[in-house]
Amino acid sequence: MIPLVLDDAAVFPPGNLPLAEAVVAHRRHRESWYADLVGPLVVPAAALAALAGSGPLDVAVVVPDAEGAAAALDAAPDGIRIVGLEVTDASVAGLRAAIGEPAGVTVHVEIPRDDRRDAVIADLAGTSYLAKLRTGGVRADLYPDEAELAATVQALVAAGVPFKATAGLHHALRNTDPDTGFEQHGFLNLLAATDARDAEAMAAVLAERAAAPDVPSTSLLRSIGTCSITEPIDELTALGLLELAR
Repeated sequence: MIPLVLDDAAVFPPGNLPLAEAVVAHRRHRESWYADLVGPLVVPAAALAALAGSGPLDVAVVVPDAEGAAAALDAAPDGIRIVGLEVTDASVAGLRAAIGEPAGVTVHVEIPRDDRRDAVIADLAGTSYLAKLRTGGVRADLYPDEAELAATVQALVAAGVPFKATAGLHHALRNTDPDTGFEQHGFLNLLAATDARDAEAMAAVLAERAAAPDVPSTSLLRSIGTCSITEPIDELTALGLLELAR
């Protein structure tokens, strides 16, 4: 079993599955042979009210800031359990003031791709909060190249900060998207990079596309957000990293 959870981001681009359909599909995933690899359903804060009557259901909620995090915790309908918060733009100090360290809730703070990066990582070190990396998106400039991503991963590893990664991780291995031409990171490459000795070695692992890298048994990369659960499961099975339960 790989040391990685697949957070179900089916309602986000490019999947864009309608919320009601995403809930039904998520329940199927949670009842499948690969259920241990399936994390919560990830939803925007604006979708919380629409989940009324859909419980019991574990969700992670994407919020813009510390105030949004506090509001989301107060807005969960009956039967909807918030097990994660993914905060786009907030300081660690601001989050502590707004929500503290809520029991049973994993809080991810997005790492900016600018000169604030190292300070945010330093603030996260030694707290219960985790980091969140964006590794792609709907435009080519939203994809950090392997050198940039390696530098961020090295900083997280050096600080001992666990993290999740999301956006653009559509395949297990590094690839070029045939429709957009975007260079996409592989989630197995990223997982393996956390075990490399330095940023240069990490970048080399991230760039490898010919063969599956050696996957560590433990990693600071705890989960990835994916708009498809079945595609990574199928690829991991084809690579011999998962055994199909029969």
